[in-house]
Amino acid sequence: MDIALTAINPRHFRDVMGCHPTGVCVVTAAANDGARFGMVVGSFTSISLDPPLVGFFPDKKSTSWPRIEATGHFCANILAANQVHHSSRFASRIEDKFEGIDHRLSPHGQPLLEDVLAWIDCSIESVTEIGDHLLVVGAVRSLEKRDDGTPLLFFRGGYHGIVDCLDPST
Repeated sequence: MDIALTAINPRHFRDVMGCHPTGVCVVTAAANDGARFGMVVGSFTSISLDPPLVGFFPDKKSTSWPRIEATGHFCANILAANQVHHSSRFASRIEDKFEGIDHRLSPHGQPLLEDVLAWIDCSIESVTEIGDHLLVVGAVRSLEKRDDGTPLLFFRGGYHGIVDCLDPST
């Protein structure tokens, strides 16, 4: 059966995909000279349990990703519902995204934002070009979670908590 491909309007594609809520994560890294880098991703996912692998999809045009990639490592900081300010800060183009943000170092030396819901410290396993994005696969080296809190979600173009997404009036 031969199916003809039709042109998909990018805005319509984005609107339809916006119906799928995604978690919000800040990917951070530190260079040997102490420089720190970070970016927001809404595409973070588990890939494999054995070996433990995770992944995310940065845009090829990202200016933060090449700096993170050069370190060979990253820490995925899964944001809690009350951390919209972290998402806004790390999505910006300001030079020092960490200024005024409480953080410490993960066991493997990557920036770890305080009070995140969970964090996953990784070494970069592979980077593959896929369309206008890259697939970054990370080999998990250490990870931890908080026992309380709910995730920050991005849904239909805005930030929400779980309760917001369950309430059809929001």
